[in-house]
Amino acid sequence: MVKRSPVRLTADASLTITRLFWPGTDRARNVIARIQALDDEHVRRLLDATRTEFAHLPDGIENVFLAHYEQAAKRVEMPTDATHERKLYIGACFTMEYAFASAAMFNPSMTPAIDQSGLEPGSLRFAMSLRAVGEGHLSSIVFRRGVVDASGGIVMEPAGPYHEPLRRAEYERFSKAKFRVKLAELGVRDTIMEVVLRRLGERFTAEELREAINGPQAVVEGLLRPDSESAGFEWLAGCDYDIETSPEGSITEAVLFPICEAESQGMEDMRIVRFTDDDGSVRYYGTYTAYNGRNILPQIVEMREPNVARVRTLHGRCARNKGLALFPRKVRGHYMMSGRIDGENLFILRTDNVLIWDEAIKVQEPQFPWEVIQIGNCGSPIETAAGWLLLTHGVGPMRHYCIGATLLDREDPTKVLGRLAEPLLMATLEERRGYVPNVVYSCGGLVHNGLLVIPYGISDAAAGFATVPLDDLLARLT
Repeated sequence: MVKRSPVRLTADASLTITRLFWPGTDRARNVIARIQALDDEHVRRLLDATRTEFAHLPDGIENVFLAHYEQAAKRVEMPTDATHERKLYIGACFTMEYAFASAAMFNPSMTPAIDQSGLEPGSLRFAMSLRAVGEGHLSSIVFRRGVVDASGGIVMEPAGPYHEPLRRAEYERFSKAKFRVKLAELGVRDTIMEVVLRRLGERFTAEELREAINGPQAVVEGLLRPDSESAGFEWLAGCDYDIETSPEGSITEAVLFPICEAESQGMEDMRIVRFTDDDGSVRYYGTYTAYNGRNILPQIVEMREPNVARVRTLHGRCARNKGLALFPRKVRGHYMMSGRIDGENLFILRTDNVLIWDEAIKVQEPQFPWEVIQIGNCGSPIETAAGWLLLTHGVGPMRHYCIGATLLDREDPTKVLGRLAEPLLMATLEERRGYVPNVVYSCGGLVHNGLLVIPYGISDAAAGFATVPLDDLLARLT
C-alpha cells in the first residue's frame, strides 16, 4: 500500500544560528581585560572587520552582540565606562555561529498549517517540525512548511534565513504547588524539599530559587548538597518559559534551541498537532522530550497567539517517559494523550488540565515479532470516520524499528478496534544505513484527499515521506 516520495530532508551545514559562547568565568575576565587594553579606534576597526566577515548572517547581528554582552555582564563584572562599540565587540567575542543541522535532520511531524491561501485546487499546506542535530550531537527543533497536492506529491517551501534562537521571557514565575508535586515524583525527600520551598512564595522566579538553594541559610542547615536530590531543583528551574519571535518572523525561521538545564543535552522528537477546542478555536501544541544527559522531562509548547509560545513542563504520575502525543481535540470533555509511560506498552492518558496527567489505561502490549521489544506511538491520533487512527512504532530483533497502525474507538479511545499484524512501513536497504541503523520513525502524519501522508525519519539521519490510501488501510484494520 505504501508509496514513497523522492523528497528527502537531510543534514545541511549552511543552516546556522548565533549562540552565546561562554569560555568560563576566569577566561571571560581575561578576554575582557585584553579588550580593555585596546584604544577606542582599535576596537572600532576590529568591530567593523567582524561585521564584514559575518555579513552572511541575518540583519540584526548587532542586537545579538549586545544581548550576549548583557548575558556576560550577569556573570562577570564589566567595565563601567565601556562605549557602545566596545560593548558590541565584547558581545561579539562571546558569540558563536552554530550549524544546528550539520549532522542530521530527522523524526518529522506534520499538521495542517494556518495559512492555506494561494494553493492549487486539491492541495494542502502543512507545517512540520523536525529534530535537527549539530555540533556535539546536540538536538534542537526546527520547523518547515510544504504543500501536499491532490495526488500526494510533496513540495517543500524554502526555509530560513534563521535568526538567533527564540528568546526566553524573563518575567515567568513558577508555582510552588506544581514544583512540590514534580519534586516528589523525582523522589526528592520531604526534608530536602521543605528546606528550599519554605523560603519561597507561592510563585517565584528562577533567580529566587537559586538563592534559596545556594544561599547562606541552606549551607548552615547542612541539608542541601550537590547530590541528585538538590540538583533536581535546578533541573526543574527554568523549564517553564515563554518564547518570542519578531512580528514579521515566520515559523520556518525559528529554531527551538535548548535554553534551560533540563534541555541542555537536547530537545527531541516534537509531536505537533493542530488542536481544535470545544468552542471551535484553534491552537497548536507540540509535545517533546527534554534531555540533560541524565534525565528526561516531558515538555509541551502551546502556540495560541502570533509570535508568542508558552513552554511548560508536563506534571502528574503519568507524565513520564518519551513520546507523549496529544489528541487533536477533547474526547468526552477530556484532554487525551497517547504515551508509553512504562517504556514498553502503549497507554491512553486522560485529564481535565493539559499540564497535569494522573490517569492512564494500558491499551496495547507488544504482540508481534516486529514489536517484541517495545511499542510506542508515531504521533497524535488522526480522527477518521472509522475511529482514531494511531500510527505506532515497534522495536524488534537487532533494534529494528518499524511503523505500524492501530485503530481506536472514537468515543472511547481506550478500546482497540484493530491493529496491523505486520508493519505498515519498514526501512528499505538504502534507508537502513544511518547514524542509528535500521530505523524508520515518525512523530505524526495527516490525512489529505483520501491519503494518509507519513513523514518519517530515516535511521536518525534524514527524513522522507510516504503515502498510503486511507480506505485500504482502514479496511485492513477493521
